[in-house]
Amino acid sequence: MLLLMVVGLGQIFQNYKYRTDCILVHRNMFSFSQWDQLFIFPVLCEEALSLAEGLIKKSDFVLSIMLPYWQAGITAYREERYADSLMFILPQMECSLRCVYTRANNCPHRLQTAESEEFYTTLDEILAKNVKRTEINALPTMLGEPIMELLWDLLNNPEGPRIRDHLSHGEVDLTSFPRVIANEILASSLVLLYKFIGKPCKELEENEIMGKIVSSAETYSSQFHPIGKLRNQVLKCIKQLQDHNDLPRPPQDQIERNPRFQSSELQLHTKDTTLKRIIFCIQKHFPEEHRDALIVEEYIQDNSKLFHLPELWNHHISTLYCPRAVLEVVSLLRKIVSQCSKVTEQVVYSSESRYTEWMNKSLRSRQRITYIHLLNSTQYITPAMRLLLLICTVYIFNVYNLCAQQQMQDHLKFLKLSLQFAENLVTFTNSEKNKWSESINLIDKYFDKVELFFKAINFKEDKL
Repeated sequence: MLLLMVVGLGQIFQNYKYRTDCILVHRNMFSFSQWDQLFIFPVLCEEALSLAEGLIKKSDFVLSIMLPYWQAGITAYREERYADSLMFILPQMECSLRCVYTRANNCPHRLQTAESEEFYTTLDEILAKNVKRTEINALPTMLGEPIMELLWDLLNNPEGPRIRDHLSHGEVDLTSFPRVIANEILASSLVLLYKFIGKPCKELEENEIMGKIVSSAETYSSQFHPIGKLRNQVLKCIKQLQDHNDLPRPPQDQIERNPRFQSSELQLHTKDTTLKRIIFCIQKHFPEEHRDALIVEEYIQDNSKLFHLPELWNHHISTLYCPRAVLEVVSLLRKIVSQCSKVTEQVVYSSESRYTEWMNKSLRSRQRITYIHLLNSTQYITPAMRLLLLICTVYIFNVYNLCAQQQMQDHLKFLKLSLQFAENLVTFTNSEKNKWSESINLIDKYFDKVELFFKAINFKEDKL
């Protein structure tokens, strides 16, 4: 009936267009181009597709009556009709997940079509935390948390590709559907098929390709949950900070000719000493097994590479069903890291452009002084950015513990203070402002506040 209505409406609009010369503007198609780098699983080769064809006949995940649709989906993928493939596979995944959901939660009546007094079991409900608001959904226990995070990432997270939604709403250009998206969905279905294989199958257990696919799913950490997005932001900012190690500098003899250009060794020593005290305070708030990865010198030395900070972010942090308080903290952390990235980019841009002008001798006297202030300020700005990333890291390690603390408001107040500091630094380091001396003063004051805060507060060291 709905299809007939849509066709009828189309004819009415078409006739109206001819009568009035009206131009109907079509909405832009949704593009998956931004997800081209989404490589969770190995690329499915012919051997993997043959495995899939065998699995759908053995796995309890597949309803026997739906077997032709699974086969059609695999065939479409083999023929490089990736959108067609997902139009077969996604409804079958949802149907089978609904069956698993009703078994896990002992509610077989929810398999029925929608009744007037009860809602139909949708995918949102299947992946939700609770069943009927009070009971805990048992599906995550049955599938495992990594697989649930994977399903949330591909299908539900607002910042993720939300493949099912865009495809079912007709928002996608079917002729240019990317292979990588179809690959991830089909590989995810392979994992679910394998998980419900029933009788042990030695051939599958020893298969190298199947092993890689299952391992990818069972070690998955969310990329599109706010915590996963924060992780990606931090890792990107760490790479950006490496550029500070290669900032061009004029010959030292040109700088030292004027005493006004020389940095205060006492001021630098004071900064380093304060920073050491802060890092030692922060270190005790990490889980004991991760404290060795926190090397104090990495945050102080001029040419530090921050090798160990990415290792801390490899630690799995649960993203399923985050409390609102956790999301509030993560939102603040993401804003802080975003400002860090802006500061880092602005320092690199100003340094490189001013260096070129210096070497070309096109800087006026006042501009030369400003440039040297810039170079001196990087000895403060770079450690400050490292410290902010470290603060974000210690908070993400303790974020679930914060929800139960009476000091939660104190933590939020401190994070908002840190965000304000980062925003002010963005303003000061803008190439139009060039407030490099003010940046140093701002950093000194912030360091003092950070030290006082971390001496006063106490994170619980319960593991996530």
